Amino acid sequence: MESAVSALFEPYTLRSLTIPNRVWMAPMCQYSADETGPDVGVPNDWHFSHLAARAAGGTGLILVEATAVSPEGRISPADLGIWNDRQVEAFRRITRFLASQGAVAGIQLAHAGRKASTDRPWNGGGPVGAEAHGWEPLAPSALPFAEGHLLPAELTVEQIKEIVGQFAAAARRAREAGFQIVEVHGAHGYLIGEFLSPHSNRRTDAYGGSFENRARFALEVVDAVRAEWPDELPLFFRISATDWLDEGGWTVDDTVRLADELLAHGVDLLDVSSGGNAADVRIPVGPGYQVPFAARVRAETRLPVAAVGLITRPEQAEKIIANGEADAVLLGRELLRDPSWARRAAGELGGRVHTPQQYHRAV
Repeated sequence: MESAVSALFEPYTLRSLTIPNRVWMAPMCQYSADETGPDVGVPNDWHFSHLAARAAGGTGLILVEATAVSPEGRISPADLGIWNDRQVEAFRRITRFLASQGAVAGIQLAHAGRKASTDRPWNGGGPVGAEAHGWEPLAPSALPFAEGHLLPAELTVEQIKEIVGQFAAAARRAREAGFQIVEVHGAHGYLIGEFLSPHSNRRTDAYGGSFENRARFALEVVDAVRAEWPDELPLFFRISATDWLDEGGWTVDDTVRLADELLAHGVDLLDVSSGGNAADVRIPVGPGYQVPFAARVRAETRLPVAAVGLITRPEQAEKIIANGEADAVLLGRELLRDPSWARRAAGELGGRVHTPQQYHRAV
C-alpha cells in the first residue's frame, strides 16, 4: 500500500508486476526436506509455516531458498528441488497462501556445483558420501572447494548444455507452481559463480579463460530461463560482487561489467551479495557491508539492484532506499528473528503493510 512518508514502503514495479513494498525476504536454506523416499526435495509443513509467517508479517516479496534444478544440484540431501511435478504441487500450496497475504512469491533456482553433497550446517556441514545419501559433485574444473571437501567431476560441454536445460525446465515448473519471480543463483560459490570466477574456473575451452568465456554459462542459463519465463514477469540474478581475494578472483569491476550483460539478456534486477567461492578469506563484516556493491552497480549501470547483508534497523533500510543506493533491501537473519519486521518498521517509519484481519487487534 502506498505511503507518502516512507520510501521503504512505496510499491515497486518491474515489468507488469508490482511488489507492495521494498522489504524483501532473502533466500535462506532450511535444510528441512526429506532426504529419501518419494518426497525428496518436496516442501513440507516446515517450509509452509516458515514462509507464511513472513508473508503475514508484511514482507513484500518472499524469495524461496535455493531450490535445486536437479538432484545433483542440491547443496545437501535435505534441500528443496523443483525437478518434478510432486514438488510443483507442494509449492502451489505455499504460493497460494503468500498471495492471499498480499506478498509476491519468488523462487531462487540453483545448482550447487562443487559445494554440493554436504551435510546440514547444524551437523557440521561437511561433505557426505553415498552412505549418507550423497553423490559426486560437478564443477567447471576438478577443484575441491576447500581441504576435506569432495573432488568434483569436471563438466563436459554436453553436461553443461544439460544443466542449462534443467534451469529452463525448472523455470517452467516455477510458473506452474504459482511463482511470479524467478531468481537465478549466481552467487556464493555455487555452480554459476564457479564458472564466473577464475579462482574456480580453470577451463581452456569456450567456458573458461577470458571474461566472455567465463560468463558464457551464466548468460546461457539466463537466456534459457528467460525463454521459458513469461515476458510480463521479472527475472532476478543473484551475484557475489567479489570473491574477497586480493588477486585471481571475481571482482566488483567484473560485477559491473556482467550487470550490463545481464540487462541485455533480459534480467530485471541484480541481487547483490558477496563471497562464498573462496575458503578462508577475510570478509570485513559489519552493518550494511555489502550495500556499497549494490550502490555501485546502480550508479554505473541501468540495472535495478537489491541490497543485502546485515540490514537490521528500519531507519538503516529506509536510508538505503531514500539515498538511491538500492531499489529494495533483502533481509535474512533479521527476518528469522522477527517474522513481522516489516510491520514493525512500517509503524516506526509511517508506512503501511498488509495486516491479516486476525491480527488487527495488535495494530
